[in-house]
Amino acid sequence: MKKKAIFLITVMFTLCILLSGCVETSMGSIEDTKTSQDTLYQVSTLDALMQGVYDGETTLNSLLDHGNFGIGTFNGLDGEMIVLDDTVYQALSSGEVVEADSTDTTPFAMITDFNTDIQADVGVIDNYQQLQSKIDALLPSQNIFYAIKVEGTFSIVQVRSVPKQSEPYPLLADVTSEQQVYNYSDVSGILVGFWCPAYIDGVNLPGYHMHFLSKDGSMGGHLLECSIKNSVIYIDTTTELQMRLPENKHFLQTDLSGVTDADKKDVEQ
Repeated sequence: MKKKAIFLITVMFTLCILLSGCVETSMGSIEDTKTSQDTLYQVSTLDALMQGVYDGETTLNSLLDHGNFGIGTFNGLDGEMIVLDDTVYQALSSGEVVEADSTDTTPFAMITDFNTDIQADVGVIDNYQQLQSKIDALLPSQNIFYAIKVEGTFSIVQVRSVPKQSEPYPLLADVTSEQQVYNYSDVSGILVGFWCPAYIDGVNLPGYHMHFLSKDGSMGGHLLECSIKNSVIYIDTTTELQMRLPENKHFLQTDLSGVTDADKKDVEQ
């Protein structure tokens, strides 16, 4: 009996060690998992932003764990975000562009690891509508997401930014009446943006959403209009979507069903 008891204790001890190793391995694999390169990682929803949910929870440092290329805004709707080559730029309503602090937070952002799948030299672009048509012709499907980068010398580029808001937060459609619009000419720069399919309406904006950043990082904002010389389009096909929803009281208690198509069009323009 004594030998049997010792044998059972030995077996149980061995199993505990093996199970402990499995748990540690499993937990490690979960913690070390990174967003895949073909994933669009999104913080919150467009309709939440439209309804004035401007409190940021996700830090920029955490956001950069999910990509190196993206757009969004900052806590309190404090300007336009451009993420390029692992750097987060903040285009303020004053017209100034600064590198954002990694501890700052965002209430809405889109980010991915950019890898070029499609490239096209398209030369002269007369306006933003023509640019969209050129990109439309390059998209292999209307049912997946695309990260889009456009480089060139901009004969004209028109951008906007909005000032930081304070509580009680107004609706985004009302904030755009305060937007500051800037016009630049003969500037080398990059468009950073995304194209989203129609079925994503409410979660995001179907179609194009683009931000501009000058090559020297001194000018930028949400794109309203442009004409480009010697333009090159780069497209990254993106087949996965991962979302991080806010947990703050404002998001949890806000009615997100009252956003109209007209409101979204006003905000985009």
